[in-house]
Amino acid sequence: MTIGKIITVIDDDENVRVAIEELVRSLGHSARGFASARQFLESGIDDATACLITDVQMAGLNGLELYTRLIAGGKAPPVIFITAFPDARMEARAHALGALGFLSKPFEAQTLVHCIQKALASRDSASG
Repeated sequence: MTIGKIITVIDDDENVRVAIEELVRSLGHSARGFASARQFLESGIDDATACLITDVQMAGLNGLELYTRLIAGGKAPPVIFITAFPDARMEARAHALGALGFLSKPFEAQTLVHCIQKALASRDSASG
């Protein structure tokens, strides 16, 4: 596993979350999954997150609200949004926040892999 490259997956659908975590691990990265944005914020791993993959529609704090909060706190890693209910306004807002991907479920694994690689490369170039 690659130390320092924790890919965080937030999705209230356990099957989706676990599948993405397994995909991330198959790429050689560490993965941490959370069922809600609140659980993620309470975990304290926001500083160690190299890439955030988050569902948009979740109870409580949704993915866009979470990312807006991370930006305000200066702790916003590269982000990939996923959703079962794509909406043009939501996608525009996600891209305005700097999203490296906005994927509609179901999506091809390779599409997500490409977004993850882009996210990690952007993080590495920003910190290097």
